[in-house]
Amino acid sequence: MNQDPEQIARDNIDKQLIACGWVIQDKDKINLNAALGVVVRYYLTQDGKETDYVLFIDKKPVGVIEAKREEEGHRLTTVEEQSNEYANSKLKYLNNDPLPFVYESTGDVTRFTDFRDPKPRSRPVFTFHRPETFRTWLKTEKSLRASLLDIPVLQTEGLRDCQINAITKLESSFKEFKPKALIQMATGSGKTFTAISFIYRLLKFTEAKRILFLVDTKNLGEQAEQEFMSFLPNDDNRKFTELYGVHRLKSSYVPTDNHVYISTIQRLYSILKGTELEESAEEENPNERWQPKEPMPVVYNEKLPIEFFDFIVIDECHRSIYNLWMQVLQYYDAFQIGLTATPDNRTFGYFNQNIVSEYTHEQAIADGVNVGFDVFLIETQITQQGGTIWKGEYVERREKLSRKKRWELQDENENYTANQLDKDIVNPNQIRLIIKTFKEHLPEIFPDRFTDKGEFEIPKTLIFAKTDSHADDIINIVREEFGEGNSFCKKITYRNKDEDPKSVLAQFRNDYFPRIAVTVDMIATGTDVKPLECLLFMRDVRSRNYFEQMKGRGTRIITLDDLRKVTPTAKHTKDHFVIVDAVGVTKSIKSDSRPLEKKPGVPLKDLLGAIAVGNRDEELFSSLANRLTRLEKQITEQEKQQFSEKAEGKTLKQVVNELLQAYNPDVLDDLKAKVETEMAGESPMAKEKALNKLHDELKEKAANVFHSSDLREYIDNVRRAHEQTIDITNPDTLLNKGWATDSKEKAENLVADFKTWIALHQDEITALQIFYTQPYRRRELNYKMIQEVLDKLKLERPLLAPMQVWRAYEQLEKATGSPKSELIALVSLLRRISGIDSTLIDYSNKVDLNFRDWILKKNAGQHNRFTEEQMQWLRMIKDHIATSIHLDADDLDYTPFDAKGGKGKMWQLFGEQMDEIIIELNEALAA
Repeated sequence: MNQDPEQIARDNIDKQLIACGWVIQDKDKINLNAALGVVVRYYLTQDGKETDYVLFIDKKPVGVIEAKREEEGHRLTTVEEQSNEYANSKLKYLNNDPLPFVYESTGDVTRFTDFRDPKPRSRPVFTFHRPETFRTWLKTEKSLRASLLDIPVLQTEGLRDCQINAITKLESSFKEFKPKALIQMATGSGKTFTAISFIYRLLKFTEAKRILFLVDTKNLGEQAEQEFMSFLPNDDNRKFTELYGVHRLKSSYVPTDNHVYISTIQRLYSILKGTELEESAEEENPNERWQPKEPMPVVYNEKLPIEFFDFIVIDECHRSIYNLWMQVLQYYDAFQIGLTATPDNRTFGYFNQNIVSEYTHEQAIADGVNVGFDVFLIETQITQQGGTIWKGEYVERREKLSRKKRWELQDENENYTANQLDKDIVNPNQIRLIIKTFKEHLPEIFPDRFTDKGEFEIPKTLIFAKTDSHADDIINIVREEFGEGNSFCKKITYRNKDEDPKSVLAQFRNDYFPRIAVTVDMIATGTDVKPLECLLFMRDVRSRNYFEQMKGRGTRIITLDDLRKVTPTAKHTKDHFVIVDAVGVTKSIKSDSRPLEKKPGVPLKDLLGAIAVGNRDEELFSSLANRLTRLEKQITEQEKQQFSEKAEGKTLKQVVNELLQAYNPDVLDDLKAKVETEMAGESPMAKEKALNKLHDELKEKAANVFHSSDLREYIDNVRRAHEQTIDITNPDTLLNKGWATDSKEKAENLVADFKTWIALHQDEITALQIFYTQPYRRRELNYKMIQEVLDKLKLERPLLAPMQVWRAYEQLEKATGSPKSELIALVSLLRRISGIDSTLIDYSNKVDLNFRDWILKKNAGQHNRFTEEQMQWLRMIKDHIATSIHLDADDLDYTPFDAKGGKGKMWQLFGEQMDEIIIELNEALAA
């Protein structure tokens, strides 16, 4: 090959143009009929200047390429004027208009400008666009970017304020042609709905043809697909999928006739690498797996050219834009929109600090889009300090996979740390103490969840476990301690082969059972279970983002009617959830997402995961071969046989050998010699392509066995310590249980803020004046007056919602009863802080007590003054006052009184005493 730097650049450019479907010709051998897209080298302008390349479509010139040496990549923007000059020149023999498409390229770095755009701006591209693409673009009236200016004002019907803000600002960003934008919206605030809303508008109002919705787990992809299918635009009575094609990628086949494509980033990477991907490789967040220092680069794929997508929406982008996966995003010539609830500094940096929406969890709580949480602590000695298994005791050993047990005499003292719990050592007493303490204090945590028979109903609870084995131990103990059957507590995990995980998840979301679910991975992030009210952490989490995502499972709001479908004892709309922290997760130091520099000692599971998603890096093959060689020396003959059965009959040594051969220099030299012999006389480019093909086949042969998820799981499990020690001799001790200190401080601050707000307004709002300065007018208080206070409170201080303040009081002092509405909670709180009641009591309960006292006084000296029918009416009046604060005579003509005869019937029963009794009850019951 020619080693001249300029010629090397041209050779690389030629390779890329050919791969993109162009036919390259020299100026003295022009045949524009040869193909749709022809590139002519060194074509002259009418003033005799020599271009590097001129692009022809259907025999008409449409663009130019200015070629530069590799070392000039950093200054390509400085030659834009030169390439622009060529584009605006008349070409020899032609009376052409200015050419719209202009590239500057070194063969490694390429920049592209579309001069049809309103403000033409060069941008980096992975390679060149295809001829068919240019033909399509030239037939459209406007370029994509020009069409963005046509997006009309947003119709806001059916959208939340935060969604309106995000879409409006995003579309403003589009109109400034900014290539990347970040939408930060709190979990539960409708990120996906927001995304589908602006995707719909892009497809309807602009020249956008295909949009990619990119996720990092199969679960998120399935959820997104369901949301697209159910989305109904606010300007059309047809569903999204009746208007536009939506396709979720499940294999390497990519249809071209859809509008929205949903894919995991690992599947897209495998397609660009030309490798197959098992669905199991899409079940976990790929950024948590091993990634090499220098990943194998993606290569051009004519099925998915760089212009295939116009926009890429990246869900949970704080996890998907780094390391190996960034290449997928950089491959496409598309606008990028990131969606996340928990960005970090790298996320902001990647999206060029273009944050079009910042909607935090705190704002979402204030707006009633999310609910907040309280923290209840359970601290035990073994959880914090570990324990000791003493020499001379018989201990139980349990195989991790088969769960077979045996007994063995402990021959030396063995200390274990908290970090070893549920991995090497299992202490059932520690798990049992946590579960027992949790059960005993649930009525304190959720004091209003009793049935009419006085039975406590467990709120929907999700337990986070460390491993599948840990989850099994927890499930068994939960069922025992709660005295319940199999349906009460279930595991939800991708690895559940006996029961469909999606089916169990649907049961947990929609049915009464299970009440408690245990998970390791599947619903830690990105899954809606709106009735969920309690999260029990039995594993620590050190990633700040991951912890926020896990907490996000509890923040979803749900209507009272929907909540009661699965939790019938619910008295009011879900307004908070509770984190029960049994491992110190709320106190442990959290770090941002995984660092860009990978640490040594990568888990074998991550190496296996990387090869499964299509990584064929030499470092990966070498690392994996080394680990498997060590494994071969550690496992038994029976285990080696089991390996072979799962590895298509290959032994461990054969698999290792194939991994090593894939990059063996001698083997590669032999392949090169074979190509030179068989392709003598062919061009260097053709030989290189043939050699790469043979090398790829060698790598695929080595990697093929690892496509089996059964084999990967077997390797991951068998390599671990074969047994766990079950410590049943060390009882655990409860060190502390109760609301977290910061929860109590929060409660104190909330109550203080509420009192301050009331004090500030006690002279201007009628109801507050009556409570504080005119107690003799208390009988005049009515529903409308209290509603006025509630409306003003919610408008000015939404975080001081009465139910929130009631719960804060519950943490600070004994409260009696549980108000059924915000209005009753407000009256109860006003009575408490104004001194009418010495303790916090539900106003409905207070009315009951006052009614009983009033009846006793009326009956004094004469037994049963009122008839049973009169008592029925008095009880109805009492119930009305308990919920509506006050009764007017006119209220007797409405429900429930009208069904019993209304005002006329009461007059018939009480005669001239009717008005007097109404006045008395209004006064006595409000006492």
